[in-house]
Amino acid sequence: MQPLEAVRAARALLECVTPLNRDCGGVCGGACCQTDEDGQGGMLLFPGEEALYDPLPTGFHLERDDGVAPGAWLLTCEYACDRSLRPLSCRLFPLLPTRKGVKMDRRGWAVCPLMDSGVSGLRQEFVDAVKRAGAILYACPEQAAFLDAIHAYNQRLAQF
Repeated sequence: MQPLEAVRAARALLECVTPLNRDCGGVCGGACCQTDEDGQGGMLLFPGEEALYDPLPTGFHLERDDGVAPGAWLLTCEYACDRSLRPLSCRLFPLLPTRKGVKMDRRGWAVCPLMDSGVSGLRQEFVDAVKRAGAILYACPEQAAFLDAIHAYNQRLAQF
């Protein structure tokens, strides 16, 4: 499977399912959708996903970010976006697919109040959809390498 094809399939699985039975952005004021006071934040795009943002919708910004994975793209937005425009990272958040399931993404600790409840505090339908999306992504070598880079970054975060 090609990288963009894998992203599209994974995004489709997560189009209509969310971590809670209600808008989780109402819990935190949409903290994961906003940059901080220094303009830091945003969501990493999976390999090939940048093609879905050409042309770039109004209010979105795209820049290179090598902090987690070399050559990765970081997407930020100025306000709450149309849900159909959400990148895959937004759709997965605060979970991260693993080769055998899912786990909480340590990058969420700074902004997500759902982190305290762990996987068991999230809707099972959401958890299952992230697992299925992960299986699709791990079947694509480029996506598997990207996820492995995120897991390595998470391991570095665990050391602090």
